[in-house]
Amino acid sequence: MNTNNNLLAAFQLFDNANSKDPNTEMVDGHTMSKELIYGQRMSQCLENFAPNSSETLQLAARSQHIQRWCSPRSDYPEGRQGYKQWRSELAIFHAKTAIALLAKLDYDQITQDRVEQLLLKKGLKRDDEVQTLEDVVCLVFLEYYLAPFAEKHSEEKLIDIIQKTWRKMSDKGHDAALQLPLHESLLALITKALS
Repeated sequence: MNTNNNLLAAFQLFDNANSKDPNTEMVDGHTMSKELIYGQRMSQCLENFAPNSSETLQLAARSQHIQRWCSPRSDYPEGRQGYKQWRSELAIFHAKTAIALLAKLDYDQITQDRVEQLLLKKGLKRDDEVQTLEDVVCLVFLEYYLAPFAEKHSEEKLIDIIQKTWRKMSDKGHDAALQLPLHESLLALITKALS
């Protein structure tokens, strides 16, 4: 994947912003801010899944959850409607936050607008780059976050989440998901959800 100085500087700005996340996760014996490691996992997954991605797609992937902790789910009503409102407003928050950081690096308006479009998932299933970003989001969830999620939820809830995740993905995303190094119990759960 091609990287230039501006892209690396943007990654550094995104990482600095995400390193302030008070929520942490143990990664290879080290404590890391959750959104910092999430952004890095997104970049790594994108590199593996679509190594020739455009600069704007790389920027969107790295900033997918930028400063997510600033807009917690608990600030919204319980239930499906509250969840949808949170997710919708969260996407706008991520886009605005990423754009403000890109403006500091003198990225042009066309680049800023495209990153915003990608983060808002405009054109999902119709725009190849939006679809690639969504595939990467789903792959990162399945590889790194499905197992901890499974510890807290019923099988019925997990099957529902897997089915919803699968519907968002492309055929290429499905193929990549089935190659992930998941525990046998999770693979069995995915198989059950898809049957």
